[in-house]
Amino acid sequence: MAYLPNDIKDYYESTHVHYKKWWKLDQHLALHYGVWTPEVKSFAESIKNTNQIMLDAAQLEANHEVLDAGCGVGGAAFFIHQSTGAKVTGISLSPTQINMANELAQKHKLESKLNFQLRDYLKSEFPKESFDLVWACESICHAKDKKEFFLEVHRILKPGGKLVLVDYFKTKDDQKDPNQWIKKWLDTWAIARIISLRLFKTELESTGFTQVRSTNYTQEIYKSSRFMYLASLAGALPTKLYKLYNPKASKFSQSHYKGGIYQFRALKDQLWEYHLVVAHKADKS
Repeated sequence: MAYLPNDIKDYYESTHVHYKKWWKLDQHLALHYGVWTPEVKSFAESIKNTNQIMLDAAQLEANHEVLDAGCGVGGAAFFIHQSTGAKVTGISLSPTQINMANELAQKHKLESKLNFQLRDYLKSEFPKESFDLVWACESICHAKDKKEFFLEVHRILKPGGKLVLVDYFKTKDDQKDPNQWIKKWLDTWAIARIISLRLFKTELESTGFTQVRSTNYTQEIYKSSRFMYLASLAGALPTKLYKLYNPKASKFSQSHYKGGIYQFRALKDQLWEYHLVVAHKADKS
């Protein structure tokens, strides 16, 4: 299904309260999977570690300008700035997320270093060559046409700039999924399409990116996937009761918990993987 920007906005607006309750959004400021590398001892550390592995790949400096494409409530932007001093602009389709992120920036008096705006990352309208880095944490999955995203990122990156991302990928191009776990999962989370890493890299390179490399963290997010599965099972009854008393609630608020079940079943069936991908825009020199 090709989700439109309004569908994606509705998903995040409708499920904001779910993330606050089940993913401890107010505490972690993150909606993504946690990466459990050997040194990680807790769920909170795993969430932070996802940002750390992306930051290690980014190799940012204090004078760099960063775009967080699909910034959520701004947790990664705060992490980036606090770790490196870099200035970060975050964009999202969700007014609730943007308001929360800007309120946090104001609270910590970081408005000159962190700002958050309602924009579509496929049509960002930023000037050409505005950023040293584009950061995308589990957000490109919402773009049906990945190449459209890559072209926009290539346009707004400075020569020598980088795209650093983590996201979901089909394990194989032609895999069988008799239970339709992937389709059911994507439909409940307003995810347009996921593709294989092979095809993803091919499309990156076709839009002018070079030095494309990836690291597989599928095993390291298994605990997070299972935690989400268990939380979804726990949330099933409350969601059904909510639906009973709120029949006009959005389809995403009614079915969001199911995605937590489907994603884990798909992972157990080895239908998807979780990768860090880094790609470079060539330097003019």
